[in-house]
Amino acid sequence: MSTTVQGVPNGTTSGVARARPAARVTELMKYVAIGALFGIVIVKTEVVSWYRIQEMFRFQSFHMYGVLGSAMLTAMISLEVLKRVGARTFAGEAITIPPKQLGKGYRYWIGGILFGIGWALTGACPGPLFALVGTGAIIYVPVAIAALLGTWTYGLVRPHLPH
Repeated sequence: MSTTVQGVPNGTTSGVARARPAARVTELMKYVAIGALFGIVIVKTEVVSWYRIQEMFRFQSFHMYGVLGSAMLTAMISLEVLKRVGARTFAGEAITIPPKQLGKGYRYWIGGILFGIGWALTGACPGPLFALVGTGAIIYVPVAIAALLGTWTYGLVRPHLPH
């Protein structure tokens, strides 16, 4: 027999979607708060700056490489700590990273090309798009909508793609 937490059966993939409306709003507000904090951090560190991105691609500044490198180092250390202490998810499952299945590599080079084209055309990668909109750069609203539509479309066609 399955137990429930806030009316959500264990083992469901989307507890937020099945929770009571008040609990759902509370749960979603946690994600909004974390997203807002992330947005503030990337704006204050100038990661959303078109000029900083250009400096990176022209090898004129270490700033963006330092930000990206420190993020990778933090992630590596955090994952190793989680692994060593045997951390588990709230559902009690072990935290693991499944091995990559390279296959022929199409998904990586096609995805990389599409990502690069989008970044070149807009001057921003997907994460900072929403932070840019939050700073008042409304020119990015259609780009953010297009990013959401692209993500939704990928979710629809993913089962039919050669992964």
